[in-house]
Amino acid sequence: MILAGDIGGTHTRLAYFKFQDGSLKFLSESVFPSREHRGLDEIVVKFIKLHGVHPDAACFGIAGPVRNGRVETSNLPWIIEGSRLSHELHLPSAFLINDVEANAWGIGALEEKDLVTLNKVKEIPVGNQAVIAAGTGLGEAGMYWDGQKHFVFACEGGHADFAPRNELEIDLMRYLHTRFGHVSYERIVSGPGLVNVFHFLRDTGGGEEPRWLTEEMIHGDPAAAISRAALSRKSALAEQALDLWVSIYGAEAGNLALKILATGGVYLGGGIAPKILSRLAGPLFMQAFLNKGRMQPLLEAIPVRVITNDRTALLGAARCAVMKTTGVTAKKP
Repeated sequence: MILAGDIGGTHTRLAYFKFQDGSLKFLSESVFPSREHRGLDEIVVKFIKLHGVHPDAACFGIAGPVRNGRVETSNLPWIIEGSRLSHELHLPSAFLINDVEANAWGIGALEEKDLVTLNKVKEIPVGNQAVIAAGTGLGEAGMYWDGQKHFVFACEGGHADFAPRNELEIDLMRYLHTRFGHVSYERIVSGPGLVNVFHFLRDTGGGEEPRWLTEEMIHGDPAAAISRAALSRKSALAEQALDLWVSIYGAEAGNLALKILATGGVYLGGGIAPKILSRLAGPLFMQAFLNKGRMQPLLEAIPVRVITNDRTALLGAARCAVMKTTGVTAKKP
């Protein structure tokens, strides 16, 4: 029995998988509000008691850099240590990996129905691959191609410096610099980042914030409220914010593709992309992705795909656990 986890700033999702005949079978899942708990160990103990099953192996994809089996989470006040978890779970080891690294592990087990392609390429893509995932934060990861298979690696590229491309984005950077000091891509391309973009446009004369939208943002998830208002075309200001957000997302996806030469494809993970597919499929994202001067022909040959399977990170964590404990690569379910 394998315990897999996808630990984000908003939700912690835990699931059981059974590894049998070379493939993983999903068994059960529970979702916990992350901020209502003091740490991951508290949630894991609750999950095991809830299901009454003890795992044989465990792997957790966590939003934050993993160093020496330890994570200080980026968007939660948690410190997670694999050795302490393994002790509490009575396991030889509990593996900790970055959450987008877990998404990358999961891609190898996805089917065509789990993906939506944003562009068309003429040739069969071969080579390194990249994952970029906007949610509570902005995560990035890569998959190095050695000529036979992909090897997953984590990075913290979402915290790299934001690079404005025009006068509007220069103003956005100045606005955010006043608030935060360092301005990373995560300050923009994330759920809280969409709120930052919305406030920037509102505060610099980009439009009026409707009272009904203000109420929705106060009493619910403000980023979700802005997205709904934009997609339903009920607020011009929300539409401007989402369009600017999508364009900057596309630009950073293109940056990542260039940095790791992701000729095998770029995948959009995270919880936001599937909810705004209609906007991502419009012209803004791909225009920004391709607009890299002399490198545009290279990027035109790279497929860009949205991951719609919300269990990808869980599946990836389970596949990682199988590989680390048995040396076997789990096949597609």
